[in-house]
Amino acid sequence: MIVALEGIDGAGKNTLVQKLIRELGATDRIDSAATMAFPRYNESLHAQLAADALHGKMGDLTDSAHGMAVMFALDRYGVVGELWQWASSPSDVLLLDRYVASNAAYTSARTGRIDDRAWVAGLEFDRLGLPRPALQVLVDTAPDTARARARSREQADASRARDRYERDASLQDATYAAYAEMAETNWESQWVRATDAAPIMEVIGHLR
Repeated sequence: MIVALEGIDGAGKNTLVQKLIRELGATDRIDSAATMAFPRYNESLHAQLAADALHGKMGDLTDSAHGMAVMFALDRYGVVGELWQWASSPSDVLLLDRYVASNAAYTSARTGRIDDRAWVAGLEFDRLGLPRPALQVLVDTAPDTARARARSREQADASRARDRYERDASLQDATYAAYAEMAETNWESQWVRATDAAPIMEVIGHLR
């Protein structure tokens, strides 16, 4: 099954993914577990172009919320076959650091239009044929805490310079609010809000 971890920049998604991998590896109820992170900056041309745009290297591309959303969607489409292999096996778990909900939350936060979440779902799940996740997790870290982490990460590692989205505090706040609404309404599949592995593992057990 696919479990997607979502949250604003600095929320701690990757840290929680690693905790879950250890937890899943310690249980005999799961045959195998793996991780994948989006955007795939090291493998995907679309992700690399989106990164260039976020760092001011692609003209006015980043000014278009929908244009950026398409770039991130095409990044995921590049591994649609692999995603479906995981989605089709309930005894295997693929943990995703960001997935389609990230695109929906950021796009609607940028445009201020809730119906853009449905537009993203139609683009990625319907037109591009990506599998819906069995579970979506909002890594529920307060925006102020997440921003402090992102700044600290940037100071410690020059290669982790914050991009246009990460530097925009109002966008991060609006995106967090969008995620909270999506979690409350179980947008496109079941959601859980958590900052630790235990409640997520419990839901995974129930889903199996």
